[in-house]
Amino acid sequence: MFLSPAILLFVAFLLVPILYAIYLSVMAMRVDGGAFGVRRLVFVGFDNYVRSLTDPEFVASLGRLALFGLFSVPITLGLALLFALLLDLPGIRFGRFSRTTIFLPYAVPGVIASLLWGFIYLPTTSPVNFVLRQLGQPTVDFLNSAIYSSLINIAVWASLGFNMIVLYTALRSIPSDIYEASRIDGANEWQIAWQIKLPLIAPSLLLTLLFSLIATLQSYSEPTTLRSLSNSISFSFFPLMKVYRDAFSKDDMSGAAATSVVLALATLLVSFALLRILQRRTLEGSR
Repeated sequence: MFLSPAILLFVAFLLVPILYAIYLSVMAMRVDGGAFGVRRLVFVGFDNYVRSLTDPEFVASLGRLALFGLFSVPITLGLALLFALLLDLPGIRFGRFSRTTIFLPYAVPGVIASLLWGFIYLPTTSPVNFVLRQLGQPTVDFLNSAIYSSLINIAVWASLGFNMIVLYTALRSIPSDIYEASRIDGANEWQIAWQIKLPLIAPSLLLTLLFSLIATLQSYSEPTTLRSLSNSISFSFFPLMKVYRDAFSKDDMSGAAATSVVLALATLLVSFALLRILQRRTLEGSR
């Protein structure tokens, strides 16, 4: 009885749309009766999936997303781990203020954050370019030649705080007796971090990696918001942007549904693999 509201919401707003997307992905619009015929939704099997996977635009968008994730995910997790370890040091000052400051960008909606960074990236309003001009140095074209760096910066800035809190919470859950025994044995803070803290929070690191990979596959708001300011961001820059373009600009609901299902399956496979590794690490740790 208590679970029924959550189950109803899950079915209505997640399960039903997923099943409907799968249904659309194996259907397609066909015109019967010549030029003045009637459009009908007919079954086409896996034709939409073949068309999606062999579409050069989709393959190119996956390549851009892979390049984006190749840098954004390691930088985000590396900085999150570094800040978490620093905030966990004994005798750290202004720890609460620092945690709140690092976490605050995560509370800013992605569209608003992208707009704010967009004004910082604009050549006429960029404080970085203003300083470079004053120094007589060439300016940086953040919205064109440096577009990947600009998008990675937004992604890191927005997600760093959440991952840092997850890792910091895992560090705080480690019994302090382990640290005290290590210090008595002569271990310094670097050795404690490398040989004790990192192995014990490995499951949390895998969890943040999973969150970061899923967020990367779902990247949409940042490039879409900056698209009106940049000539380097196309309507199909990232896969989800292509899905939206195909569905609502090209009226190709079936093709967009097939691409969405492919992305969902990729996310599911990545999540399943990392959760299996996390489960194995947890079992080994409990032994």
